Amino acid sequence: MIRRLINAALLLAACIGGGAIAQDKPDYPLGAGDTIRVQVFQNPDLTIETRVAESGAITYPLIGSVDLGGLSIAAAEKKIATALKDGGFVQQPQVNIVIIQLRGNQVAVLGQVNRPGRFPLETLNTRVSDMLAAAGGATPGGDDVVIVTGLRGGKPFRKSIDIPSLYIGENPADDIVLAGGDTIYVHRAPMFYIYGEAQRPGTYRIERGMTVMQALAQGGGPTPRGSEYRLRLHRKNGEGTVEQLSPEMTDLVQPNDVIYVRESLF
Repeated sequence: MIRRLINAALLLAACIGGGAIAQDKPDYPLGAGDTIRVQVFQNPDLTIETRVAESGAITYPLIGSVDLGGLSIAAAEKKIATALKDGGFVQQPQVNIVIIQLRGNQVAVLGQVNRPGRFPLETLNTRVSDMLAAAGGATPGGDDVVIVTGLRGGKPFRKSIDIPSLYIGENPADDIVLAGGDTIYVHRAPMFYIYGEAQRPGTYRIERGMTVMQALAQGGGPTPRGSEYRLRLHRKNGEGTVEQLSPEMTDLVQPNDVIYVRESLF
């Protein structure tokens, strides 16, 4: 239920924000690879289309190299206008920048999400929840934990974030602001296996705090020939050896547990 509510919230957020383009958001930071059109009112000779270099700079007529990397659209317009005015080229320059194609300041969203890919950071304070919404949320087989990796201050950065806590207010501080080059990864959810005299043998997702009784219920319970009191649990220990256990119904299920429902003795 919680996962369905979270994904519904993500889809709603994507529908609300999905149609916006970067130039409608003046705090979008220009980055390497962005293609822009620069225009100066009543100076058509100064209209150019160019790509922001890896260094964050562009080459502009009359003023040469201009470093725009990390600047918002409004700040970049002001910087070019100031350079034109200070150089004596245009008395009252009115500069307008339009983004033609977004390539810089992207975040990769990978793993068990509905729309994996690379997404642009359209604002300076784009957060993990925003980017998960852009990717359509986690798939039914996705884990409840998202891993964010990247660089912060030139040093490797890694953080594991509980997805439900982003939306139910348990720890809103985990909804961190993303930076260009970050990667968000949603791993496959932990699974358990049930076979033998179960109504629906197969592989199932482990829900939080799932007990053996709940796992048995997920498999539809025992068949008329099976017994809930004659279960065998196959579990790999810390040494990598598979142990056979006789579990209690209240025991917690662990990743990759195999539950065997044996036949009743009577």
